Amino acid sequence: MGEEGGIASDVEDTGVKTNPKLTVLPLIALIFYEVSGGPFGVEDSVSAGGGPLLSLLGFLIFPLLWSIPEALVTAELATSFPENGGYVVWISAAFGPFWGFQEGFWKWFSGVMDNALYPVLFLDYLKHSFPIFNGLAARIPALLGLTFSLTYLNYRGLHIVGFSAVFLAVFSLCPFIVMSILSIPKIRPVQWLVVDFKKVNWRGYFNSMFWNLNYWDKASTLAGEVEDPSRTFPKALLGAVVLVVSSYIIPLLAGTGALRSASSEWSDGYFAEVGMLIGGVWLKWWIQAASAMSNLGLFEAEMSSDAFQLLGMSEIGMLPAIFASRSKYGTPTISILCSATGVIFLSWMSFQEIVEFLNFLYSIGMLLEFAAFIKLRIKKPDLHRPYKVPLQTFGVIMLCLPPSLLLVLVMCLASIKTFLVSGVVMLLGFLLYPTVVHARDKKWARFGIERPAVSSDKILAGHSNVLHQETEDEASVSLFLNSSFSKAEQESELLLEEALKMK
Repeated sequence: MGEEGGIASDVEDTGVKTNPKLTVLPLIALIFYEVSGGPFGVEDSVSAGGGPLLSLLGFLIFPLLWSIPEALVTAELATSFPENGGYVVWISAAFGPFWGFQEGFWKWFSGVMDNALYPVLFLDYLKHSFPIFNGLAARIPALLGLTFSLTYLNYRGLHIVGFSAVFLAVFSLCPFIVMSILSIPKIRPVQWLVVDFKKVNWRGYFNSMFWNLNYWDKASTLAGEVEDPSRTFPKALLGAVVLVVSSYIIPLLAGTGALRSASSEWSDGYFAEVGMLIGGVWLKWWIQAASAMSNLGLFEAEMSSDAFQLLGMSEIGMLPAIFASRSKYGTPTISILCSATGVIFLSWMSFQEIVEFLNFLYSIGMLLEFAAFIKLRIKKPDLHRPYKVPLQTFGVIMLCLPPSLLLVLVMCLASIKTFLVSGVVMLLGFLLYPTVVHARDKKWARFGIERPAVSSDKILAGHSNVLHQETEDEASVSLFLNSSFSKAEQESELLLEEALKMK
């Protein structure tokens, strides 16, 4: 068993190394990489928007309509349920284990699709200097090599991912700070107002905006690895919102204001060319190096969240216990391998295809999260909430309304192919749940909670309302232990009622 404060404290294997839990600064960096990683990939918003104006307005308005509401919902629910699994536990508490499983499957699948983007985006930047990566003969081995190398780093430990993310964020943003300073004498503000509505691709525009500003909830799957989540999460989310928006707006203002490039030239990797035109070849190479480092951070952060989500689902009996097994570094080995395999199979898709598919699945999951947030506010008003959004029931409904409408809009703009592929994925999730339940009933695989009683000691050390929190954890855990999910729902309701009465 790990020592108090180590991320491996929930593991039965006494040989697992104990690692320090995540604090505010590493968590800000991880959230930054879950959501953004820098301005790499925002170039499409200029071409899809028919010029700089819609792109700049989008990154000013969309955070108000989407990012801030999602961050606030995440802060409240992640601190109310501070355990691995994140939104899977929230949905299960609100709607039962069936929908919790669907949420977990949709979000994991969209997360794997998102992670498949980063090796692709990395090579898109490199091909500007190394055209060899335009051909499949070089591109496929490069994609496989990147995936295997980054997966190994993730296997080596979450603490490595967290603290290296801080360094990677600084390194990735530095060339854009330099580029922005060098662009000041060349900026012509009138160029920010350019827009050609005949060239606007609304589907591509909204998908680009949405993809670059979502995934604020992903870090919740690491809640069990965060030190004092009730204080750490709200601070980290606030810092990450400021960092993400600034990392988009400032480089776009510099690049579009200093150059007269046609909107059609703004495609994946174009910031490297912008750097060369503003500062010279040295800045182009620096931006390409920053892109490489940024994609490393993006891949590592996403894979950590996806893997620990599977671990959390296993810990509460939703997946076989093998998914909760940890390596000697405290990382969920099987869960990491499962996510890496999905990345390899999806890396052949184009950037725009991946973005549209993952946005659709992510939208469905987020609608369920907003519904769970409102339902828990109405049904469980006395639920222990270390951080609470300072709004009453009507206020939280109004808070969730604009982002929900945006989600529906993104889904409506999807192509027929996206509807079909997403429909198949959803159907697969519906079939997987009874299959997993049947496997548990027939004892085809070992199911159970990997966490020993030490987790209660952790709660004693970190929370004042201990009895309430322990009972609440038991309520969320017990959702998946019975062979009949309807019975599990009834039992979880009773346990959660007891938790509220003990508050």
